Amino acid sequence: MSFQFIKKLPTPDEIRQEYPLPKALAEIKQERDEAIRKVITGESSQFLVIIGPCSADNEESVCEYVSRLAKVSDKVKDKLILIPRIYTNKPRTTGEGYKGIVHQPDPEKKPDFLAGLIAMRKMHIRSIEVSGLTAADEMLYPENWRYLSDILSYVAIGARSVEDQQHRLTVSGFDVPAGMKNPTSGDLSVMLNSVYAAQHPHSFIYRGWEVSTTGNKLTHTVLRGAVNKHGNNIPNYHYEDLNLLLEMYNKMDLLNPACVIDANHSNSGKQFEQQIRIAKEVMHSRKLNSDIHRLVKGVMIESYIEEGCQKVGGGIYGKSITDPCLGWEASERLIYELAEYE
Repeated sequence: MSFQFIKKLPTPDEIRQEYPLPKALAEIKQERDEAIRKVITGESSQFLVIIGPCSADNEESVCEYVSRLAKVSDKVKDKLILIPRIYTNKPRTTGEGYKGIVHQPDPEKKPDFLAGLIAMRKMHIRSIEVSGLTAADEMLYPENWRYLSDILSYVAIGARSVEDQQHRLTVSGFDVPAGMKNPTSGDLSVMLNSVYAAQHPHSFIYRGWEVSTTGNKLTHTVLRGAVNKHGNNIPNYHYEDLNLLLEMYNKMDLLNPACVIDANHSNSGKQFEQQIRIAKEVMHSRKLNSDIHRLVKGVMIESYIEEGCQKVGGGIYGKSITDPCLGWEASERLIYELAEYE
């Protein structure tokens, strides 16, 4: 066999017993989950802003960022629900590069998955402790979901994962909102079929168990732009794109029609500063059309303490080592401006 089995890792139950979520934080999560659920179902008029680093590579800087976010959250909580973006697994287009804290708790050292699982859980727990805000993460590996299933309030399924059967089936067992991104090809029907699959019950094999799920009615769409055969970025956040998605939703038997707009990635061409303009255009489209207003429930923004990005080992505290991000000052200003639209 080409596989080298290095060591057996602890199960999610074992990790959760060793690093439990304190009861007080579990109560915070329950309250946050309910508030976010009501946005997706349309019971609440609040708007979701999922914001934070491209990759959560350092506990100290991530928790400082989230602490700053909490202070802003207090000022806009009547209009916006801020969800820290704490992404601990990073998809890599070619398989090369930093893959997240689960792989490398120290980005400058070799992979250590046991230390990574512990670092991931400790960072998420500490983030709630310092901010009172429960976070979003990306489910890159379905089998890892239960290491954080008692902590997260939102889960993203990436453009490369959205067609995968195991991702769809695993989401069907979530009790929190899951955002299905359109694939890199831009085919919206793929994304909507993924939502349909995840909203329905399934039986399948998961972590060596036969399991059944009831379906996740909070599964929804995320528009992140696309790439054509020539490698050119194709944005899909414009008014016409939102109308098209609305028409496609209306033709399918889906519960809680909802969309979140990813302002970076192929929507911005990874020009991080364009996220400001894109988020504002989305808010303007919501003002123009009541149906779009009901459909679009939030935006995703990549943001960190320092703007831009650096290579691994660059040494600048709070600066992304993957995709470039908005800096703190611009991010704070944008949040206040988004609150003014509602």
